Amino acid sequence: MSQVFKALSDPTRRRVLQLLREGPLSAGELSDQFDVSKPTMSAHFAVLKEADLVDTEKSGKSVIYHLKLSVLEEALLGFVHSVGVGTSASKTRKKREIAR
Repeated sequence: MSQVFKALSDPTRRRVLQLLREGPLSAGELSDQFDVSKPTMSAHFAVLKEADLVDTEKSGKSVIYHLKLSVLEEALLGFVHSVGVGTSASKTRKKREIAR
């Protein structure tokens, strides 16, 4: 889970994931959306791959990136549960706060 949050900690990588929500894109198409060098984007792609947030496929000379939304959802749900959001204890606290 820490790799996912490391990947999500950077605004460029979060924007890449947002772009991929619309559908698969090549590395070049993604890189064109940012004002950084190709090697910098390659490093961002590597972090996203390491966190298992994206899948890649080769298409000729291009690398196509696909969002793995299920991995992101699992990481976020795991985080929510680890901090107690949605548990009976947090519901009880909310009830107490409302009663005040």
